[in-house]
Amino acid sequence: MIDETIAEIREMQTHSSSVVAVKATRALSDLLERDHATVEEFERDLERNASALKRANPSHASLFNAMQTVLVNVVDRKDTVEEAKSLLDEVVERVVEDVQQGKSRAARNAAPTFEDGETFLMHDFSSTVLEAVEQAATDGTYLTAYVTEARPRYLGRKTARRLAGIDRVEPHLVVDSASGTFLDDCDRVVVGMDCIVEDTLYNRVGTFPIVATANYLDVPVTVVGSAAKIVDDGFVFENEHRSPAEVSLEPIEDVVIENPAYDATPVDLLDEVITDNGVENL
Repeated sequence: MIDETIAEIREMQTHSSSVVAVKATRALSDLLERDHATVEEFERDLERNASALKRANPSHASLFNAMQTVLVNVVDRKDTVEEAKSLLDEVVERVVEDVQQGKSRAARNAAPTFEDGETFLMHDFSSTVLEAVEQAATDGTYLTAYVTEARPRYLGRKTARRLAGIDRVEPHLVVDSASGTFLDDCDRVVVGMDCIVEDTLYNRVGTFPIVATANYLDVPVTVVGSAAKIVDDGFVFENEHRSPAEVSLEPIEDVVIENPAYDATPVDLLDEVITDNGVENL
C-alpha cells in the first residue's frame, strides 16, 4: 500500500497539499499489518516509510509536517510493538483530522475579514479562500472578485465558475497580465498558499508579481491557509517544473520553454496571514 501511495503522490501535481498529506498519513496504517520482532524494528520501518513519503512530493509542506508529527508522537514513546502500533493508529487519525479540519477553521477565521461591498483580487484556485468567501456571502456580505486565469493551466477559470455559483458575489475573470490594471479597483488581494517557509511564501506561479504590484499600489495582501503549511525549519521547498506542453502543444525550435509551478514571495510584502490559529498581522 505504501509503495502504491508513493507512486500516486508523485503524480498528484494537481491536488491540494492537504489531500496529499492525508493520503500519505493514512498509508502509514499499512505498517499496522506488518510483523515486527521488536519495537525498534517497527520504529525503523516507520521512519523509513515516512521519509519515503516525504520525498515523493517535496514541494508540499503539509506532507512534511504530517510525517514529522507522526514520527515525533510515535517514535520512542512506547516499549512494546503492540503499544507502538496502537499509538500509531491513534496518531494517524488525529493528524488526518487536523489536516482536514485546519482548512475549514482557517476559512472560518477569514470569513469575517471580508467587508460588505469589498472588491478583492484572487489568483489561481484555493479551496480555503473560496470557502471563506462563501461563508462571508452566506452571512450577507456582497463582494466583487477579480480572478486571474492562472496560466498556463487556467485554474482561475475554475475559481470564477465556483464564485459565479455563490449568491452576493460578482466575479470577473481577467488575464494574468491585466492584474495590475484592476488592482487599483481592489480593496485587497486574497490568495491561498502552498506553504510558508521561514520568510518566504511559496504559491502558484504568478503570485509574486501580483503581490509586488499590490505592494507598490498600497493594496493590502491577505494569505489564507492551514497552519500545517507553515514550516519554521527542516523543510527545503523544491519547485516543480511542469510539462512544456502546457505552454505550447508543439515544440518550438531552438526555444527552451520554462514552466515552473510555483514562485517565491517575501513575507514582508504580505499584510496578514490567516490560518486555523487565527489572524496574524505582519
